[in-house]
Amino acid sequence: MSAKAAAKSSGKESSTLTKIYLFSYNAVQVGGWSYILYQLIDYYVLRSPEFRAEVTLWDFTRLAVIIFQNAAAVEVLNSVFGLVKSNPTVTLLQVFSRMMLVVGVVMATPTGKLSPGLPIALFAWCFTEIIRYGFYALNIIKFVPYFVLYLRYTTFIALYPIGVTGEMLCFWWAQRYARDHSVWSLEMPNKLNATFSYYIFLWIIMIGYIPVFPHLFFHMWTLRRKILGGGSKKKAN
Repeated sequence: MSAKAAAKSSGKESSTLTKIYLFSYNAVQVGGWSYILYQLIDYYVLRSPEFRAEVTLWDFTRLAVIIFQNAAAVEVLNSVFGLVKSNPTVTLLQVFSRMMLVVGVVMATPTGKLSPGLPIALFAWCFTEIIRYGFYALNIIKFVPYFVLYLRYTTFIALYPIGVTGEMLCFWWAQRYARDHSVWSLEMPNKLNATFSYYIFLWIIMIGYIPVFPHLFFHMWTLRRKILGGGSKKKAN
């Protein structure tokens, strides 16, 4: 076999392995977020008020949310290494806010766990991620029904604002506790001779939603016009 033929064969094998990896990752995420959605329905519809009085939503969904939301960090690496065509910066912004909410708000403060924004955010995330990861998985095998394509580039119109509202409520409920209890803060004097206020950091992130949310929202509008609005029919991530 010539060097050129060997390189071509190696490239095909690499491409196949990449597709298998990406399909598996997206399929697992669909399963994970479907399970979280089932947990939400189970908690609010099937469980008794007495059960909900003893077990919080976060206690009920914690393990699955931590696993599958934090697994989204893999998407940033996929975009950085060119395994997908997504913009690394946009991907990072999308992933960071949710990971920050899970790790830096809900897990870090007891008030974040009890925020009315948590169920709002989780419901929006579930529908968003089931549709998004399902679209990605089907796109890899070149079989995307139109209704899936339509949902991918339409449901964000409602789900993005709903999800952001839930996220902001969680931040709001957490920030006062972070201030009063110096959560993850560094105060003088200390060996580093430095100070850090996690309370202020939370406010910086909340204020950061003001420019970031419109950017992400209109990025999706641009993709929607491109895919559904009579523009280019090229597939987008």
